[in-house]
Amino acid sequence: MGGRVEIRHEDFDLGAEVQALRAGDGGIGAVVSFVGTVRDRDGAAGGVSELELEHYPGMTEAAIEVMIDEAFARFDIRGARVIHRIGRMQPLEQIVLVAVCSAHRGQAFQACEFLMDYLKTQAPFWKKETRPDGARWVDARVSDDAALQRWGIDRRNAAP
Repeated sequence: MGGRVEIRHEDFDLGAEVQALRAGDGGIGAVVSFVGTVRDRDGAAGGVSELELEHYPGMTEAAIEVMIDEAFARFDIRGARVIHRIGRMQPLEQIVLVAVCSAHRGQAFQACEFLMDYLKTQAPFWKKETRPDGARWVDARVSDDAALQRWGIDRRNAAP
């Protein structure tokens, strides 16, 4: 378990990650985590049999670090950790972990949701879904942009 951001092929253990995030800090009263998983459907006809994620090494980690810095500036949090998997994954597999700790739950919930909304629209990942009719690269959803805007951030103007 490394620093605040980790991009990797391997799965992660939620319990171990949360334990490491809160280790040694007696001021933590709340830990909030979000785990995203591969769905077997994307809303379109036909199931998703595989998801493939690609990224720019170095650039992706730096962009996520900026997101975490912004979460620390906006919310009273004591720690944050983002793990994002890359490569090929099957339905039901874990893709992403966002974990945040704080003295109080409200700040932890808000920061976790903020990071996930920001991550979904700003992190330089490319997603390809494989379905019965073939594989295709997936564009960002309008609902993801709307989620970011509620934090006062316009996707076109967001920092990398």
